[in-house]
Amino acid sequence: MGSNAVGGDRRSNTRWLIIGLVFVGLAINYLDRASLAVALPFMGEDFQLSATQQGLIFAAFFWSYDFCQLAAGWYVDKVGPRRSFALAALWWSLFTMLTALTRGFWSLFAVRFLLGAGESPAPSSSAKVVATWFPRKERALATSIWDSGSRVGGLIALPIVTAVIALTSWHGVFVLLGVLGVAWAAAWWRFYRAPREHHRANAEEVDYIERGGARTAAFDDEQAVAIKWRSLFRYRTVWAMMIGFFCLNSAIYFFITFFPSYLVEERGFDLLELGFFGAIPGLCAVVFGWLGGFLADRAVAAGRSVTVVRKTVIVGGLVGGSTIMFAALVPEAWMALTLLSFAYASLSIAGTGIWSLPGDVAPSSRHVGSIGGLQNFASNFAGILTPLLVGFLVDTTGSFVLPLVIIGTVALAGAANYLFLIRKVEPLRVPDATPGGVRA
Repeated sequence: MGSNAVGGDRRSNTRWLIIGLVFVGLAINYLDRASLAVALPFMGEDFQLSATQQGLIFAAFFWSYDFCQLAAGWYVDKVGPRRSFALAALWWSLFTMLTALTRGFWSLFAVRFLLGAGESPAPSSSAKVVATWFPRKERALATSIWDSGSRVGGLIALPIVTAVIALTSWHGVFVLLGVLGVAWAAAWWRFYRAPREHHRANAEEVDYIERGGARTAAFDDEQAVAIKWRSLFRYRTVWAMMIGFFCLNSAIYFFITFFPSYLVEERGFDLLELGFFGAIPGLCAVVFGWLGGFLADRAVAAGRSVTVVRKTVIVGGLVGGSTIMFAALVPEAWMALTLLSFAYASLSIAGTGIWSLPGDVAPSSRHVGSIGGLQNFASNFAGILTPLLVGFLVDTTGSFVLPLVIIGTVALAGAANYLFLIRKVEPLRVPDATPGGVRA
């Protein structure tokens, strides 16, 4: 067993190196995704696109990304995160580089569509890694770290993309990001293994992980393993996770798509201001996401109910995120930026709880990726609808006021969903425990 390769009584900490590598992968993943939103306002010489056409291009990514989630979660459980993550990174890096060759609406639409398909296994792979490598009392912090990769990707997209455009052109941005993704895929394939197979994880760390409730095949119940993928739709908890995550992403994807355009068009930011001040909400999201995960783990380690901890984090975060609606109503740019920073930080905290749920409720280790894929499938309908809705309403009303009010209201609906529809955060029961119908 790989854990014997590192001797001594002191427990190794390989799991934190692995989650650090996942964090870097997600940062590159979201940097690729968010880079177009930053570059598009400055691609006017090559692309003459209306707000509605921009919304369609943003949505193209999510059409493929979303529908591939159904297969992606199953695929991650089938082949494991080492293979699923490496192949995904190679795929998305290729189509990131091909973005530099696009020449109009349809070529850009096609590349974004194929980019979305390649990125689809990344979140489920990350959730699977956490469930495999981390005990229950460290799951929220580990989740907050990899999930913050998305915030960091969006955060560094602003200064990096604007700097590269200023020094070269928008074409160079996508070539550079594609090369980074290929390098990360090679590093991931070389370093990642399961705990018992990893040469850097000693016996003490493996025992700590497994005794702490990590989801591994060695401790799966045979009846739970036999639950079929399609049977997951019979659980109310799974449906609540899908609905709630949709509500969260309705707000999150405003920051990934139209946020830079909002600052430029509605608040009058120039290129320098966008690169500097526009990074503040993302920075707040990263810092408070990590803090929220740390405090949640402290509460679980102190004996607090996992149900209470997860619900507090998720519901509180969504209520805080609903303040995005007030950003459109305040008169000054700094007021809007403050409210957007608070909202994004709150949403990030909620996200750490939401992405901890697949490891908490999966009936076996072979269902973690599948449940993560299902909730991410539902959530990314927001990636399709949000840019379309925002683009249409901006073209129709001439401002971002109505879109942000709608987004904030949906966040409140998400908070109510998690509060009332999920009764208890625990592994889903074996089907024959409750005859027929939708199960808790």
